Amino acid sequence: MLFGEKIVPLQSFFENILIRRIDMKFSYRQIWQITYPILFSLLMENMINLTDTIFLGHVGEVELGASALAGVYYLAIFMLAFGFSVGVQILIGRRNGEKRYEEIGSIFRQGTVFLLALAAVLFFVSQWATPVVLRLFIQSDAVYAATEQYMEWRVYGFFFSFVAVMYRAFFVGITRTRVLTINSIVMVLSNVVLNYMLIFGKCGFPELGIAGAAIASSVAEAVSVIFFMIYVHVKVDRVKYGFSLRGKFDFGLLRHILGISVWTMIQSFISISTWFLFFLAVEHLGERPLAITNMVRSISSLMFIVVNAFGSTTSSLVSNLMGAGQARYVLGTCGRTVRMCYAVVVPIMLLMMIFPQTILRLYTDNVSLIEASVPALWVMVSSYLVNIPCFIIFNTVSGTGNTRSALAMELGALVVYALYVVWIILKLRVDVALCWTAEHVYAIVMMTLCWFYLKRGHWRSKRI
Repeated sequence: MLFGEKIVPLQSFFENILIRRIDMKFSYRQIWQITYPILFSLLMENMINLTDTIFLGHVGEVELGASALAGVYYLAIFMLAFGFSVGVQILIGRRNGEKRYEEIGSIFRQGTVFLLALAAVLFFVSQWATPVVLRLFIQSDAVYAATEQYMEWRVYGFFFSFVAVMYRAFFVGITRTRVLTINSIVMVLSNVVLNYMLIFGKCGFPELGIAGAAIASSVAEAVSVIFFMIYVHVKVDRVKYGFSLRGKFDFGLLRHILGISVWTMIQSFISISTWFLFFLAVEHLGERPLAITNMVRSISSLMFIVVNAFGSTTSSLVSNLMGAGQARYVLGTCGRTVRMCYAVVVPIMLLMMIFPQTILRLYTDNVSLIEASVPALWVMVSSYLVNIPCFIIFNTVSGTGNTRSALAMELGALVVYALYVVWIILKLRVDVALCWTAEHVYAIVMMTLCWFYLKRGHWRSKRI
């Protein structure tokens, strides 16, 4: 079936997305060739949080819980830069599809300068704001002290991680993603070695505990940026893509980029801030529920990076298709990507549900903590049955370039999510396993809103 101007009903839409073959531009192999380097790079990048959690899990429950709060707090700030890079990626993908390659370097340059300036502002604001914010929400004195100690060093990573996301946006936007694999390996190896030396005081270094984990992560991000810079200098056709150190700062172009990116910045920040609300609510249930939630979150991220990789591929392919004037292939590409993502994630879900204790032992040797975490792990895993189509369809919406509509849908879903979190955790004070049903609620609401957007069909003529 071809998707032209005809609008299909809800049942027909999901049949085409999830079941039937429709007009498609990209084959399964082409989608996979773009996705797997992104997947591998995200997997390796996630290893930074994973290794921090594993190492700190052997230090103590307080450090384990504090690293969760600090990690999500840092991520909420980082998502401003990531959201900006998503808009840049969409714009680069559109220019790549239009074969206006020479404009890409200028987009990259303006975006990088903007993010470095933003990193400087956020760095200095965080110096005085972070202790106030953390003290306002965290009840446990021990968790507060450890979280503040982590953030004292982690904020230096802003300068490196903000630049790194711009390089990622460039390579994903031009669908040249294999370099992400090598970069992520270099970054993760750096982080693992530094974690071992700085957390436990090995190889002549002082034993820094949770502060050592923060320093290791920031230095690893610096290594990542250095690698990208060298790779672009040696391997990328800088003339073709308009890379030049002599280029002038173009405020007009920056305004155009922000016209697209500001909505993804707000959307990304609010999304993670709401996730931070979830952790704060769980913290009110006690230190053990917080430790459980941190482990479950870390395990969840292993599956989410798979979904995120397919989502990033979808956004890039949709943007390229729109730039090439081939909007008729968008829904077919989305449907094929959803099916591929299920094929990869479902086996992982089954393994996690069958062997939960084995996986949890990576994080702690505490038998009672492991047993208490199993129900929450099962609930979290089940949420991916709806998270997969939700996230990929949402990235399809973003890829069309209508980032303002994407923000509106995100806000709608997050309002429902936040109200549910407050009700089920702070009011009813349910078991930590039931807290994770908030993921199901968010995904169902978001997927419904995305369907209404795609059903209208106005996105086919969107220009950026």
